[in-house]
Amino acid sequence: MSDYRIETKCVQGGYTPQNGEPRQIPIIQSTTFKYETSQEMGKLFDLEANGYFYSRLQNPTCDYVAAKICEMEGGTAAMLTSSGQAANFFAIFNIASCGDHIVSCATIYGGTFNLFSVTMKKMGIDFTFIAPDCSDEELKAAFKPNTKAVFGETIANPALTVLDIERFASAAHAHGVPLVIDNTFATPVNCRPFEWGADIVTHSTTKYLDGHGAGVGGCIVDSGKFDWKANAEKFPGLCTPDHSYHGITYVEKFGQGGAFITKATAQLMRDFGASQSPQTAFLLNLGLESLHVRVPRHCENALAVAKYLKENDRISWVVYPGLEGDKFYETAQKYMPNGTCGVVSFGVKGGREAAEKFMNGLKLASIATHVADARTCCLHPASATHRQMNESELVAAGISGDLVRFSCGLENAQDLIDDIEQALNAI
Repeated sequence: MSDYRIETKCVQGGYTPQNGEPRQIPIIQSTTFKYETSQEMGKLFDLEANGYFYSRLQNPTCDYVAAKICEMEGGTAAMLTSSGQAANFFAIFNIASCGDHIVSCATIYGGTFNLFSVTMKKMGIDFTFIAPDCSDEELKAAFKPNTKAVFGETIANPALTVLDIERFASAAHAHGVPLVIDNTFATPVNCRPFEWGADIVTHSTTKYLDGHGAGVGGCIVDSGKFDWKANAEKFPGLCTPDHSYHGITYVEKFGQGGAFITKATAQLMRDFGASQSPQTAFLLNLGLESLHVRVPRHCENALAVAKYLKENDRISWVVYPGLEGDKFYETAQKYMPNGTCGVVSFGVKGGREAAEKFMNGLKLASIATHVADARTCCLHPASATHRQMNESELVAAGISGDLVRFSCGLENAQDLIDDIEQALNAI
């Protein structure tokens, strides 16, 4: 459906039923698939034929939904994972191993920061964290001979910094490595990073893509544009034989547009088993069908809330990239002229104690370890998602003690503002 616009892809992408087939994506709730002969199944294990044999690796329902997200992002191949964390882990671990290095923005989601700085560090992968608005000299200095990728978020969670995708893509490509972008907050409705030079896109589908808090999941999409063979010495996993699959070389057998996702499926999903369930994929697809309708409303509500907070003398600061005057407003206008996201970050005067009292006083908005939902929710990141960070790491990530992350849902904007007003009055 490459000729269709994003709204049509949201509704009909990924799955085209044939005569007499289900109009809705079917839920193939089966762990295994039957074959007439051992030889037929053997071809699947050898990656010599397309098909399904065990849902830990692939499942038709999941593949239909992955194909839809792939079309929405403008990629060549995609896969679903059990969570956004799994998607980011797979995206990096698919091309980096012990002794390698990654350049990452510092203002990323706290869970991803911990994955990179603690867990993957134990695996021997080193990370250098830089500010998204660092100078060109600082960005260049972050690279090492063993750097394998650059990672960032289109809109950082919850710092709401906006990545200059073209600049980071240019730096990555100058060093022969891909740019990996987590596009969770912007969604392909507001930004398609591949159009600006990114190479791999990830999502926590748990957020806006699902949109209803119904299922945890993730997705990885390959642009098909990065030339792995041109940098073969950096990516032996893709460009040299895989002896766990009879010596297959992924870039030779599956091409530039298929090698990355095939390897992530055949190797990483096989060994780690972080697969999304067919039922969750079905629910995700229901969310995708209305994504293009929901996202503008999220952005509309967030802008109204941000404008109200900006004029409130009980609020010390407001960050929202869609708000004129915001530090990243011009960058957001370049990459997301139709809207950014539904999340507003702000500080309550009185610091951490006042922020927590404010949240306790909310009646409509829920305190939840969640974001980007149809229902408004809020969180105090320093006490929750970024709790594992020390003070210096919190500062680097753009997290202060008074920060409240407020995710505007699909309710009436004035009702959200009234809820904030009464909670502030109760401090």
